[in-house]
Amino acid sequence: MQHSWSRYLRLIIALLLGFFLVGLWFGYPLVGLTLGLSVYLVWTLVQARRLHHWLQHPDDDDDAPGSIGLWGEIFDGLHRMHQAHQHSRDLLQTRINRVQESTNAMRDGVIMTDAEGNMEWWNWSAEYLLGFRRDTDRGQPIHNLIRSPAFKAYFDARDYRDPMDLKSPAKPHIHLQIQISLFGDDDRLIVAKDVTRLFQLEQMRRDFVSNVSHEMRTPLTVISGYLETLSDNMDDAPPRWRRAIGTMSQQAERMEALITDLILLAKLETGEQHIDDRVTDVGALIRQICSDARAVSGENQHVIETDIGERHHLFGDENQLRSAFSNIIFNAVKYTPAGGNIRVRWYTDREGAHMSVKDSGIGIDPIHIPRLTERFYRADPSRHQQTGGTGLGLAIVKHVLLNHDGTLEINSHPGDGSEFICHFPRSRITEAPIETA
Repeated sequence: MQHSWSRYLRLIIALLLGFFLVGLWFGYPLVGLTLGLSVYLVWTLVQARRLHHWLQHPDDDDDAPGSIGLWGEIFDGLHRMHQAHQHSRDLLQTRINRVQESTNAMRDGVIMTDAEGNMEWWNWSAEYLLGFRRDTDRGQPIHNLIRSPAFKAYFDARDYRDPMDLKSPAKPHIHLQIQISLFGDDDRLIVAKDVTRLFQLEQMRRDFVSNVSHEMRTPLTVISGYLETLSDNMDDAPPRWRRAIGTMSQQAERMEALITDLILLAKLETGEQHIDDRVTDVGALIRQICSDARAVSGENQHVIETDIGERHHLFGDENQLRSAFSNIIFNAVKYTPAGGNIRVRWYTDREGAHMSVKDSGIGIDPIHIPRLTERFYRADPSRHQQTGGTGLGLAIVKHVLLNHDGTLEINSHPGDGSEFICHFPRSRITEAPIETA
């Protein structure tokens, strides 16, 4: 490049010197020099105009304008850059087209928006599942097309660890699972999956469990009534009859507890049970449950301690909270060896309110903890056979906490006991109601 520039500079000097000598021959050296500079300036402007026209309309002629000297090398360099740019653009466009074609082949809806939620691109499945229109919806805020407060809250929360369920705004019979991911400059990639079949299967399961539970309650009530009558008149019966009827009575009670839990869980899952939010004295509730737990402990003589903080009023459904807390506390009694310690604590902090139940039992292997709230999941089936557990208690706890915007934390290791903590948000903490005269 340095050699080309030197040669080009020598040509310019030779051109000007030639015009100068011609002018000197005619007796006007300055006029000759000025004329040479003018010719060079006009030639330079012509080359600049050709460059500008080519840059403004590169598709009119793929080849750069031809020239000599420095301008020729500039045109050649720009032409090579233009060719490389076109090659990269074509390669990138090919990849984009392939990604779009493969995305359009997906059954899941895929939508890309900017940080504000303005629609940038979506595939064909998104048009079918969500009713988008390619000719009018591009650039529209997605909140104008999916008019759901829950979706807007999920979109703005930026906490996308868990998906959300949503009915299709265009086809209400379609149930969707929405998952959002962040990419680029806070842009969003939204995936909408059709889970209608799973929703229907889950609904069928719930209806089946609910219906069967209700149908079983009537014959079981009759059986329990006759067993109770037989138990009251067994003074003269043979011992083996008394043992048989006693065993049947125990199993009938266990079946009744199972059916009661199934019906309660079905109501919690389907939302049939109305949430009666009111100010609840959690301190008094925990003390009452602990008193019942001491009675259940009986000869096992568990040491049950309570530690209730000053702010012990919660806005929630007292019956549901009673069910959740009693399940956790009674489980601690059932699975803690005789003479063990159980500490029930209620406290508040900057994060919210918390109810902790810590026991000195044999503990649970951490591998089982993620599944403990599943229906009928048993970390140790033999323990449930001995204690008569239904396997539904922690599932009920999970749904009660969901109804109260809370979460369940489980900490346990074999040999170190277990701790179950119910977390409630600060918005649920309240003051005692003012008594009116």
